[in-house]
Amino acid sequence: MNNFFSTLFSQGTASTILFLSVTGFAGMALGKIPFGKIKLGVAGVLFTGLFLGHLGAASDPHVIHFARDFGLILFVYSVGINIGPRFLSSFRSEGLRLNIFAAIIVFLGFAVAMVIQMVTDISPAAIAGIMCGSVTNTPALGAAQQILAEQGALSAGTSSAAGMGYAVCYPFGIIGVILTFIIIRKLFRININKESAGYKKHSSKNAQKLETVHIKITNPLLFGSTIEYLKKEIDNELAISRIDRDNEFIVPKENTVLREGDILYGVTSIKHIDILHKKVGTVEIGSKKEISGDLAMFHVLITNRKIAGKTIEQIGIYRRYEANITRIYRADIEILPSRSTTVELGDTVRVVGKRALLPEIRNELGNSLMELAIPNTIPIFLGIILGVVLGSIPISVPGLPVPVKLGLAGGTLIVAILLGHKGHIGKIDFYMAPGANMMMRELGIIVFLACVGLSSGAGFIDTLVNGGYIWVLYGVMITFIPVMTVAVIARLLKYNYLKICGMIAGSMTDPPALEFANSLAPVQAQSTAYASVYPLTMFLRVLLAQILLFITM
Repeated sequence: MNNFFSTLFSQGTASTILFLSVTGFAGMALGKIPFGKIKLGVAGVLFTGLFLGHLGAASDPHVIHFARDFGLILFVYSVGINIGPRFLSSFRSEGLRLNIFAAIIVFLGFAVAMVIQMVTDISPAAIAGIMCGSVTNTPALGAAQQILAEQGALSAGTSSAAGMGYAVCYPFGIIGVILTFIIIRKLFRININKESAGYKKHSSKNAQKLETVHIKITNPLLFGSTIEYLKKEIDNELAISRIDRDNEFIVPKENTVLREGDILYGVTSIKHIDILHKKVGTVEIGSKKEISGDLAMFHVLITNRKIAGKTIEQIGIYRRYEANITRIYRADIEILPSRSTTVELGDTVRVVGKRALLPEIRNELGNSLMELAIPNTIPIFLGIILGVVLGSIPISVPGLPVPVKLGLAGGTLIVAILLGHKGHIGKIDFYMAPGANMMMRELGIIVFLACVGLSSGAGFIDTLVNGGYIWVLYGVMITFIPVMTVAVIARLLKYNYLKICGMIAGSMTDPPALEFANSLAPVQAQSTAYASVYPLTMFLRVLLAQILLFITM
């Protein structure tokens, strides 16, 4: 029995997994305990890890290093794949301004680190480690240590200085950002529900607003033409659902001939109404008559993997059935379908057609929640492979003797965003069920924080007592001054609080802060802002860590 316990609590794989699990369990339980009106949430895992690490929890550094990086990869992949479908539209709308704010935070932190080094004459390796830890950026630390090695300055002492500076400042790098969220919220008396509603209203205003319309055909050039001809003329402006002819609805087929006085019912974007008025006739918003008789309107969930990635024309519902697809719902986005519009796995489509055809159409398109619940793991590993490869590609920057890299997290996030936006490559679809996405994201961040806490806890108190508290103070300045300054400015400029939180978390490359921000409200504002600024921020963080060494060495 003694041999059993000595093996279990020795510095090996079994003990490492044991303490990672204990940290995750106790940390999440701690995170649910309210302290006033505040809960630590997932940050409770970090505090628990620090405590257990200080008590001497046995863990294998190699296992911890692997688990930390893999947990981070799982987290950023799930974030990227989730916000991918709406990322580009968000970036076009305000991504430039968010990146400007994020860049200001990065350069302010760099400036604070430079001032500290000049005033205190702290070693270049130590200040580089402190700066990397205070902004929670592991790839930047790796890049800095690579520069030290290239310059022949990486001895045991300098490596320890850089690593310990990173370790003692990392916890406040997480805590300081979360404190900033709380302070800004209190300072400006922010109502989370109001901010969430404001974001939803703003998002719907920027999105393509679709309306049901009815159009009386008054253009003589259309009299006697077919629906096929009309669809080619207005394919991108109107999705036709039915025709009101002599006070009776009919489902238009390709060879249906249009008559004077026909009233077309369909869906369009507000911006297309003037075009439809010129091409077709008198346009009125709303339905003149509700669907009745043998016609019906129903929604179908796309779960048939054989049709995922195909266009409306390739699927051909309108050719084979007396039915038309009039709207597509994808990741909270409403899409006006045209013949060239691609349907992806997990989309919900609105179909108007003969009621009797409903079962047959549903069977063809899928409409099976069970199908989506089946784990789709191959695309996850493919995405991680591509992300690791991208993050490992050296990028040459003029003036630097060593190329910079995006790192595992940066490369994986970018690939996940692109795959989420694309939806599929060939027969491989990248859809991930919301429940699976949430599970993977939660597991990844818990493992990541547990590893950080356990690895930092052992020497945490000793370092603080033996003068490391000064390093922590430096780290607090590098963390707090930039984020607080930009947060106040952004809020004074009337930026949405949830977007500010996501932008700050991204500018600090801080997944735990993002998870805390996500817990504030169930909207995509935080994750979208985070992903919008993360790639540029990651590049700047890695670049400036190396520049700091070149200037101070």
